Amino acid sequence: MSRIIEIESPSAPELDVYARLTEAQLRNRLEPEKGLFIAESAKVIRVALQAGCRPVSLLMERRHLEGQGAALAAQCGDVPVYTGPRQVLQALTGYTVNRGILCAMARPAPRTAEEVCAGARRLAVLEGITDSTNVGAIFRSAAALGMDGVLLSPTCCDPLNRRAVRVSMGTVLQVPWAVLEDWPQAALERLGRQGFKTVALALTERALDIDDPVLAGQEKLALLLGTEGDGLAAHTVAACDYTARIPMARGVDSLNVAAASAVAFWQLRVR
Repeated sequence: MSRIIEIESPSAPELDVYARLTEAQLRNRLEPEKGLFIAESAKVIRVALQAGCRPVSLLMERRHLEGQGAALAAQCGDVPVYTGPRQVLQALTGYTVNRGILCAMARPAPRTAEEVCAGARRLAVLEGITDSTNVGAIFRSAAALGMDGVLLSPTCCDPLNRRAVRVSMGTVLQVPWAVLEDWPQAALERLGRQGFKTVALALTERALDIDDPVLAGQEKLALLLGTEGDGLAAHTVAACDYTARIPMARGVDSLNVAAASAVAFWQLRVR
């Protein structure tokens, strides 16, 4: 049974995880087995629990103790549930906790790229995408539109960043993902050995339209998406098997990377 703890002071050290630890401190690079992430909203917390994530503590407005928070607390077992009125939580976090419930959870054990690739036919590969909102939105599209996994270059935003988790609606905990530490050349060669044809989404003269049947006919595809400003690096594009673009109207040259990912995932999904 959960332990209900009334917040007496927003400065209590046990509440640091919700307000004062940086993303790097939560991730705990030196001791990854001690890393944490924050799940926000009852829906995202339920997704995380279903994915097997271990709760460490809960933070919620007092009014939720008699509502949806009670069921979540019961699911979380013997963990502390910190509570107080809205103004106290706002003083703690610095903003209104609109969704009402937060949960600190242990980071799941990282997967290897080989584990993500095993049995996969469609992968999203992200290079240098640092905006947490874009990463979260890409994961949500990947989950909804049939991607089997996501691979990230080391310079990408952490998928378990607080905002990325929230924007993804918890799908970062459903779609298998891994970081490609040997990015780019060795990683791309490894994808090729595992039977994947690599497709760079980029604006080049040799780019095929995204609906070209040559692309749709491939058994295994890895779709590469680049950083928000400059897109994929030129040497990454050159190393891919294909380059593809989304045809545009009205003189628009490109879409936001999250929007482009949704179009590409839908068009090149396994039929």
